[in-house]
Amino acid sequence: MSDTDIDADPRPLIGEPVSLDLLNTRWIEDGEHKDLLTSVDGLRIWLRSSGLGDRFAADAPTLEKTRIARDALGAAVDGRGDAAATARADAVLDHGRIRAMLTTEGPGERAEFADPAWGPGWTAVRDYLDLLRTAPDRIRACAHEACVLHFFDTSRNGTRRWCSMAVCGNRAKASRHYARTKDS
Repeated sequence: MSDTDIDADPRPLIGEPVSLDLLNTRWIEDGEHKDLLTSVDGLRIWLRSSGLGDRFAADAPTLEKTRIARDALGAAVDGRGDAAATARADAVLDHGRIRAMLTTEGPGERAEFADPAWGPGWTAVRDYLDLLRTAPDRIRACAHEACVLHFFDTSRNGTRRWCSMAVCGNRAKASRHYARTKDS
């Protein structure tokens, strides 16, 4: 796979915080379920797209651990407050830690992993903790019934409902219009 191919992230929603971006490696396109993390090449695309490409290797062990972390994260996000889902996310977090350090610029932190293959997944679950601390009510699943994407609502008033107004929001409007005109 060339660098040009790697840059072509096929997902409909990118650029979310890394925790939600990992969840968005699964999506529905034309009624068909898609999964970017079915191969090391897909992992490489996600790592680069999410800004983690220079920190972690794209290899089979990392792919396996990242998929485990994605499943645990999905359970935690979609089942917030569920003890089993929380335990799964905590199990991923057990594979890394934050090391405090003093740098020439002042205080710093660095993530450390006994097994570097857990790095991307651990980073995503750790990011979810940061989102929960910041604004848990702004972590959302798209409101369209045929969409599985997640986003962090950065709108001023916090009322965003769709992963994309141009896609899911427009489909919802079109469905409502069709229903109104059909009844007339």
